Amino acid sequence: MDLERYGPWALVVGGSEGVGAECARQLAADGFDLVLTARKLEPLEALASELRDTGRRVRIVSADLSQGDVLARVREATDDIEIGLLFYNAGANNTRGNFVDLPAEVTRSVIAINVVGQTEFARHYGALMKQRGRGGIILTGSLSGYMGSPSLATYTAAKAFSRTFTEALWAECSAFGVDVLHFVIGFTATPAMERLGIDTSKAEDPASVARKALANLANGPIAIAGGEDNLERARQRSVIDGRGEAIRAMATPSREAILKT
Repeated sequence: MDLERYGPWALVVGGSEGVGAECARQLAADGFDLVLTARKLEPLEALASELRDTGRRVRIVSADLSQGDVLARVREATDDIEIGLLFYNAGANNTRGNFVDLPAEVTRSVIAINVVGQTEFARHYGALMKQRGRGGIILTGSLSGYMGSPSLATYTAAKAFSRTFTEALWAECSAFGVDVLHFVIGFTATPAMERLGIDTSKAEDPASVARKALANLANGPIAIAGGEDNLERARQRSVIDGRGEAIRAMATPSREAILKT
């Protein structure tokens, strides 16, 4: 990564484990100082200690990204430094069910993290990057955002918002010297997947996914992890004709079905 263009500090939202943590490690190796935020304090502290041992400055913010004060809390750790790169990696979904049956707080949390959080963080840090005439923003998404899926209605809609929002932001910010990328993460061997009991032996390695995200920052508006197979899935899920049949045929399988395979 180009430290002069995207440094000296990088903010990794959802930076305690998985792709976020690997991104932080790779940025640290390239000379970036880091601000890491996530809900769980212990893994944040462990990763911060690891990165500080390499000589990097690291700040951590333990905060619930679904809460309305999260940006204000993160700003307490960043207002006195120059954030040249925002990597917003939060937004996994751990609750499935029919939309009308799920508690309202589940829907609010998904929207708060994937929609409100991405837009508010992008607005604040993107405005500062515009003033400087340089910087980069990576907002992560999912193949789920290419098509509505039963039991994941709010999640798939939020990811679709993220994709179209990032495309527009990319077009706007290119005039300011700020690179923007929507990075679509596929099936990845993250701790979150393992906690759900899903076999990740055929999943992509988080370090490889992080490397692709950082390498493609200047190649926006969209990059998709997982190779040609995931590119083809995105194409298939973007069809207009026969939309209803496609949704039923390509719906994200239930966790029970995944565990049986």
